[in-house]
Amino acid sequence: MGRVTTDPDPLAPAEPDPFTPIETEPGPGARRDFTLALTGLGAALLLAVLSILPARFAIGMPGPTFDTLGTDEDGAALVEISGAPTYDASGELRLTTVSVARGSSTWFSLGQVLRGWVADDRYVQPEEAVLGDPEDSEQVEQESQQQWVTSQESATVAALTALGQEVPATIEVAALTDTTNADGLLEPGDVITAVDGEPIDSYTDLFDYLERVTPGDDVMVTVDREGTSTDATFATLDDGAGNAVMGIYVEPHFEMPIDVTVQIDKVGGPSAGLMFSLAIMDKLTEKDELGGALVAGTGAISADGDVEPIGGIRMKMHGARDAGADWFLAPVENCDEVVGNIPDGLNVFAVDDLDDGYAAIEAIGAGDTSGLATCTAA
Repeated sequence: MGRVTTDPDPLAPAEPDPFTPIETEPGPGARRDFTLALTGLGAALLLAVLSILPARFAIGMPGPTFDTLGTDEDGAALVEISGAPTYDASGELRLTTVSVARGSSTWFSLGQVLRGWVADDRYVQPEEAVLGDPEDSEQVEQESQQQWVTSQESATVAALTALGQEVPATIEVAALTDTTNADGLLEPGDVITAVDGEPIDSYTDLFDYLERVTPGDDVMVTVDREGTSTDATFATLDDGAGNAVMGIYVEPHFEMPIDVTVQIDKVGGPSAGLMFSLAIMDKLTEKDELGGALVAGTGAISADGDVEPIGGIRMKMHGARDAGADWFLAPVENCDEVVGNIPDGLNVFAVDDLDDGYAAIEAIGAGDTSGLATCTAA
């Protein structure tokens, strides 16, 4: 319990003399006061009961941060690289997290719920809207851990590609969309080997080629289907942003030229991808990009280096500031949540891809951030 003060309130009415006689038969006014007293007592009892019942809400708050350039309690590097020379860094690159408590499994008071509704560094939502059905919590946890592993792979590929090193990959067709023109021509399990005669040897090869295609144009895709080479020609689609897509989902199988091991087992989801990529780039380059600066950030990252939006950015900015960060990297697509919610003393820069993120830490380390993009009100 919190400390209870016995100091009198100078503006409160004086306490009645405890020895003053009281009426045993209340008059009309006293009956009204008695009724109000019972009503107040009922409300107080209701609040007391609610204050100890487990609410079916999820409460989110700033979680721990981890320096992806640092070490754990045993001195092991949080991001360990083998197969290539690495270099020490003078600053910190902190990934940020959100801690979420379930009302169905964690006992918290009504006061905690009310605080979450009004505090800048908290949120309260119905539990199922945030975490799904509690009965499916094990599946949600497994999916979160799978996203965590996948984000590390994507971060490694994006970092190596940004540094000019190609990562060989086998591109397998995973599924077809409902709108694709490849229906009946491509099948899940097909391995894409060429597009319009150009070999596809890496994940970026495929996307680089499609960037040169006008939406609606035909492409001839060569695939290996159970050892047999097959050509399929069909029209591309517009992704809504003027880019040509084939209307298929692909699953790349990478041949990593280096081994990257992450020693963090308390985090799930994909939102650490950007900070992983930047840590890998920092470690693989002799340049001291950060110049001693403490930079935090968040953002999922695709293998082609695109920084994607995440959830809980308000809490993550507060967590970064609590960890001593002066600088924060946020996905461009989260800017609408950033504006108006930046903690005092934190400088936030907007990044659209990994190149933006790397340029940001270089500028921060050099002490000149005037050319960096920031989030602005729409």
